[in-house]
Amino acid sequence: MHTPPVIPPEQSLIEYPCAFPIKVMGLHVDGFAAAIAQVALQFDPGFDPATIEHRPSAKGNYLGLTITINATSREQLDELYRTLTTHPMVKMVI
Repeated sequence: MHTPPVIPPEQSLIEYPCAFPIKVMGLHVDGFAAAIAQVALQFDPGFDPATIEHRPSAKGNYLGLTITINATSREQLDELYRTLTTHPMVKMVI
């Protein structure tokens, strides 16, 4: 498994805390948005599931979600990405 290089905090392009959008793609099935909201709430207790943006694919088989969390650290974002990318309902995270 390839480990990404560690970026020292002083070289980060992100200033914390900040609103940080994350795009999540998965199959368009019941419960997908709710499952992603639960993950977001684990990392940002103030996350509001009503703010999730939904974009179905052209044929309706997939659903793109944009969640915007309050990012407080690089570690928080890294762990959130790890959790999302290993979630069984998630196909891709950007």
